[in-house]
Amino acid sequence: MSGCPNDKVRIELQMKKLEMAKVEPLIDLAVAEDLGQGDVTSELLFPDDDRATAHLVSREEIIVCGMGLAAEVFRRYDPRLTLKPHIRDGETGHIRSRLGTVRGPLRPMLSAERVVLNFMQRLSGIATTTNKFVQAIRGTKARIYDTRKTLPGWRMLEKYAVRCGGGCNHRVGLYDGVLIKDNHLAQLGRHFQPRLRKIVEEARRRKHVQFVAVEVDHVDDQLNYVLEVPGIDIVLLDNMGQWQLQHAVEMRDRMCGKGNRPLLEASGNINLYNVAAVARSGVDRIAVGALTHSSGIVDIGMD
Repeated sequence: MSGCPNDKVRIELQMKKLEMAKVEPLIDLAVAEDLGQGDVTSELLFPDDDRATAHLVSREEIIVCGMGLAAEVFRRYDPRLTLKPHIRDGETGHIRSRLGTVRGPLRPMLSAERVVLNFMQRLSGIATTTNKFVQAIRGTKARIYDTRKTLPGWRMLEKYAVRCGGGCNHRVGLYDGVLIKDNHLAQLGRHFQPRLRKIVEEARRRKHVQFVAVEVDHVDDQLNYVLEVPGIDIVLLDNMGQWQLQHAVEMRDRMCGKGNRPLLEASGNINLYNVAAVARSGVDRIAVGALTHSSGIVDIGMD
């Protein structure tokens, strides 16, 4: 059988740094909703010219994320506030580790504390959770990917946190990757293959499309037809057990050979208890919505 794409096609939407310009509106919103007309408590307690030094401290084992963002938040409250990082994003913060030191006027420093911690605690929580998944599948060829299950307005930040934890980014939005899901296939009808071929051909001509993926939820009466369609970069295997995933890997390898085949991505109901078994099935990618929609915050304080 022919028609499986070359997996040298770049399909990982990796961005090394946080693009601060894209998250500035969120910072503005966070500052405005908390500061309002001013921090009346700090204004009552301390003179305007009081200066101080404080430390951002980890109170548990974490993967740090948000140091650059924290520095920007401090600057929004007062340009005289400076944050010196001691631990960089993506590195481990141990219990009682000093993550960074902030110096400057006391009033705006105290005013900025909660907004800084709100950002850092959530982002470091996502990075920490992601790293647990990454560590759980060490020794396999699979890689951990996020999804679009993010807080509205937080997507760039949350995807950055996933990268800090050692994970990979799936498509950013609906505009940069084609994902033909089960509902799309259902609308195409049972004999979907001819129409799917034309759709994939058109998708590959779109300028901003980074990859073309197709979701299947059955191996023997869907995957075999999808694998015959040229130009598909990823086949998403939705809510399949380990034996089904293994069967899918065997079918892909048999039909497509070694050098010219789509990547297989497992998705659905994946957690820290079963992710290692999913990885051992031989899939290339594991998409985990829980990285962003279910990660808790971690304990960071300002002392």
